[in-house]
Amino acid sequence: MGCLRNVIRALIITLAAVGFMSIGGKEFVGKYIQNWFNPPQDVMLERAKKVGDFSKISDEFEIERAAGIMGYNAVVAEHKASGQKMFVVDSNNKTPITKEDLQSENVEEKLKNAISKVKYQSVSFDELKVTKKGSIYSYGKLSPYVKFDAKVKKLPVGEISGIVSTTENSDGESRLLISLNEKNKYSQLISDEFFKKIK
Repeated sequence: MGCLRNVIRALIITLAAVGFMSIGGKEFVGKYIQNWFNPPQDVMLERAKKVGDFSKISDEFEIERAAGIMGYNAVVAEHKASGQKMFVVDSNNKTPITKEDLQSENVEEKLKNAISKVKYQSVSFDELKVTKKGSIYSYGKLSPYVKFDAKVKKLPVGEISGIVSTTENSDGESRLLISLNEKNKYSQLISDEFFKKIK
């Protein structure tokens, strides 16, 4: 008797599923899943407001993620033509690297220490070398950055170049700025263009 009840229940569920799919359920579910994993840019911009105002960035860039990453609120964007990635991290005023660190003589050591403190690393860096120091404009102010080259483990890309900077928003909250690309494809102009639009 109990077995027959389970068969009837399974048959009803199957018929309900077939009926749902026949009236457009597959498209509904597909669209829902697509919007969950790949929300439209306006939804991403709304989520990104926790970290900053990204509404003025140009169409050359696409915000890929605006979510909690490794315990921090972060925004991940990509320059569509080059694939260069930009990260803006709300470090909850516990920034792993400070402006003073970026301007110090032993900045390479400071960067290596900061990287080693990041929890749940899915990527690790070898042979990190600072190649240049400069300033970048973001959140309405000029902040120091360091440009670096590094070898990367656990990614298909062998060598990368990029920058690390730290700044504050208008409320004095720390923001970590990172931009990276394959070593021969990195462009400082792309980084400057993206970060200067964030308020």
